[in-house]
Amino acid sequence: MLNFLTKIGKSLMFPIATLPAAALLVRFGQPDMLDLPFLAAAGDGILGHLPIIFAIGIAMGLAFDGSGGAALAGAVAYLVLNSALESVDKNINMGVFGGIISGIIAGTLYNKFYNIKFPEWLAFFGGRRFVPIITAAVMTILASILVFVWPPVQSVIDAAGNWVLDAGMLGVGAYGFLNRLLIPTGLHHVINTVVWFDFGSFTDAGGKIVKGEINRFLAGDPTAGPFLSGFFPIMMFGLPAACLAMYAAAKKEKRSIVGGMFVSIALTAFLTGVTEPIEFSFMFLSPILYIVHALLTGISMMISYGFGVHDGFGFSAGFSDYILNFGIATKPLLLIPIGLFMSVLYFVIFYFLIIKLDLKTPGREDDEDGEVNVGGTEDEVLDAKAFYTIEGLGGKENIVAIDYCTTRLRLTLKDAGLVNEQQLKKYGARGLKSINKTNVQVIIGTAVEFLADAMKSRIAKGNPPLQHDVVLEDNVSIETGEKLKSEDFEMPMTGEIISLIAVPDQVFSSGMMGPGFGIKPTEGIVCAPFDGKVLNVFQTKHAIALLSDTGVEVLIHIGLDTVKLKGEGFELLVGEGQIIQRGDQLLKIDLEYIDANSPSTVTPVIFTNSQDKTITILKQGIQSQGTSSIIDLKSV
Repeated sequence: MLNFLTKIGKSLMFPIATLPAAALLVRFGQPDMLDLPFLAAAGDGILGHLPIIFAIGIAMGLAFDGSGGAALAGAVAYLVLNSALESVDKNINMGVFGGIISGIIAGTLYNKFYNIKFPEWLAFFGGRRFVPIITAAVMTILASILVFVWPPVQSVIDAAGNWVLDAGMLGVGAYGFLNRLLIPTGLHHVINTVVWFDFGSFTDAGGKIVKGEINRFLAGDPTAGPFLSGFFPIMMFGLPAACLAMYAAAKKEKRSIVGGMFVSIALTAFLTGVTEPIEFSFMFLSPILYIVHALLTGISMMISYGFGVHDGFGFSAGFSDYILNFGIATKPLLLIPIGLFMSVLYFVIFYFLIIKLDLKTPGREDDEDGEVNVGGTEDEVLDAKAFYTIEGLGGKENIVAIDYCTTRLRLTLKDAGLVNEQQLKKYGARGLKSINKTNVQVIIGTAVEFLADAMKSRIAKGNPPLQHDVVLEDNVSIETGEKLKSEDFEMPMTGEIISLIAVPDQVFSSGMMGPGFGIKPTEGIVCAPFDGKVLNVFQTKHAIALLSDTGVEVLIHIGLDTVKLKGEGFELLVGEGQIIQRGDQLLKIDLEYIDANSPSTVTPVIFTNSQDKTITILKQGIQSQGTSSIIDLKSV
């Protein structure tokens, strides 16, 4: 259920992405701006049809291939539902909920029936053409049920919405707290949709009824804004101050490494209100800080409400939206002192907790040591590591299933509490990520496939004791001598360079796999960044490991969690062991498909055998494939 809700939350980003355009058109069309009514009407064309936009966006987002056929089915679903309900009772208005339900049903039906086959005389209606037909039939049946079911449900929703609105400071604070707390699951989009597009009602000068906090604010409702105002102090002041606290608390020798990153993501939050890069930097490393962040967000919302501030945004609560809507906001100047107060709270609380509790924020991670070298032949080493890894997971009796992706073991266990993280790290694991009480992920590296196969083989035999001698000795940090001049490393694909810490995946962003950087790709061709050979090609084609002529290993991981795509959207152009030269095409990818079917297209580029080195990004912004001197790889 959590996975399903998370998918819905991600799908909601499609329709929500239309809001900035709508907000700009409506705002610039107002008399105090350009006084162009047709611009305002153009923006209202989006805001006034949000239910069908939601139906289309969610259906397309839930479809396994992001197909336009699913989008069409979403539109058909909403039109059938809305028209059928209106024919019975014109007072029934499901609003965005109708769009959300229509999108969910259409997307689900698309995934089930997109490849259905009929006899030859009905073949024309098979496959994707059948989806709108079955969708229309299902929605007609659903409408006949909702005619009786929805009115009392709507009464409950209206009562809940009115309670939150009437709860004043408490309701606003609770919303702010939940908004931040649910970000790791993506479910914050679900509650945002309800608050932004359904809560409250306002009749504008033309007699049109407008619902939702954002829509009412842009339409001139003087009561709108309390559920939006308190985000400005957090995005513009609080989280940047948290960056300053984490920088101040970082180890002195690591401040130069994390300093540039903190400046970049703090400026992004201030200007645009995009805060995920900051939040992901401590969300998993130090969850207690994230809970504090959620509480402080609720406090900011309550303070803004208490001072009677009514401000809003079309995209996010950054400086750009603050300036754009300054003229129609109520008491917007008060957000500055509130923001400064919140920045002091964030800095003091974050710095105190980080130092007092020794929290592992960026720049304070423990230096890994104590790893054991297992001596012997290659097969003996692998067998020994498999044995000790199984034991570190609580023994063969505790292991239910073994799976793996590019760099990590994905394990289903009877009891995750039996895992010995220190032993796992002692025999080669780079980190551990607990998902819940029965699911864990062990970060291994690009050799994970071989370890997983060795573990499966051992478990099938009962994980017998080792039959060969192994040599265990303390592992010391050795200067490997790999060298890579900045001019000899080229951009592997066209896109925007981002710091590794901004990659929204803890395994990569925390540096467990090694130093590196991320790319937000804009074109779907991956090329060799240097002269060397293909070290490893993953069966699911979503990642490729390379070895330079100078001995540097690089992993290029296309998107996040893309192993689940099972090769769909990827076209491999090289094979293992193949000699490559800079600029050779390695992989073609369908960016639209990957974006629609994975959490992110952000592509980490990791130097997997350079743990003793650090990366300095020399060029910022979007860089073309083939651009050289983009990074500098140096020893710490």
